[in-house]
Amino acid sequence: MLPQILTGLSEIASDYDGLICDVWGVLHNGHAAHAGAVEALHRFRAAHGTVILLSNAPRPARDVEEMFRRFGVPLDCYDAIVTSGIATRADLAARCERGRLRMFHLGPARDSGIFEGLDIALSDIAGAEIVLNSGLFDDDSETPHDYADRLAQMKARGLLMLCANPDWVVQRGGKLIYCAGALADAYEKLGGAVIYYGKPMAPIYDLVRAGAGGVRRFLAIGDGLHTDVKGANGVGIDALFIADGIHGEDIAAVTPDAIGTLFAKAGVHARAAMGALVW
Repeated sequence: MLPQILTGLSEIASDYDGLICDVWGVLHNGHAAHAGAVEALHRFRAAHGTVILLSNAPRPARDVEEMFRRFGVPLDCYDAIVTSGIATRADLAARCERGRLRMFHLGPARDSGIFEGLDIALSDIAGAEIVLNSGLFDDDSETPHDYADRLAQMKARGLLMLCANPDWVVQRGGKLIYCAGALADAYEKLGGAVIYYGKPMAPIYDLVRAGAGGVRRFLAIGDGLHTDVKGANGVGIDALFIADGIHGEDIAAVTPDAIGTLFAKAGVHARAAMGALVW
């Protein structure tokens, strides 16, 4: 069945009492808020129900909100934030209950909120018990190829990798940059063991439901076929695909046939699609 192409969220909003909305690529582009998306979330909240932002950001909610302040995303367009960073921190906290954890942090210092305050001793690869992968050290200039030696060292030591962001790429001001998921995929190809947190894994949706009260009819909105749409499919939630995101270069026109072909290649399905999120 081909997806419905929407001109605005308002066309189907009354069918739902909750939104699970992606952040990067839908609500902002890594530099500034998308005004149309902000309006759509405001209007849904006013007329229909709860908005939960679900992000594969490898950081706690407070750090996401600090980013929102810089980008101009108002804090009143949603009810709660759930991130892969929150889920990762919960696992790390449980591991620390057995004693101090020696960990190699593969990723930028800005993601240290994931483990701040936990009983963790940062280590190099040679002395680590585990690896926290939150992304590339310099995602503006590096690619996963730059990490071949480090990944080989981790594999030689048999280190488990915790991936705090399953995304392979994300948009930043129109440019695609690599994320932690790309490094985790490269590690798995070497035979390394990885645990992923966030979309499309089902447990992250349990966190969403726990924070959403009595919401029964969710619509998941996102621009990632392999995260947002696949995740929604996996837990039986309707999906709205945003085409002008990370897959924008793969789509010549937002038509039922073009989007249907893209879905077929990815092995996913969605109720509807639109270029950008607007009301």
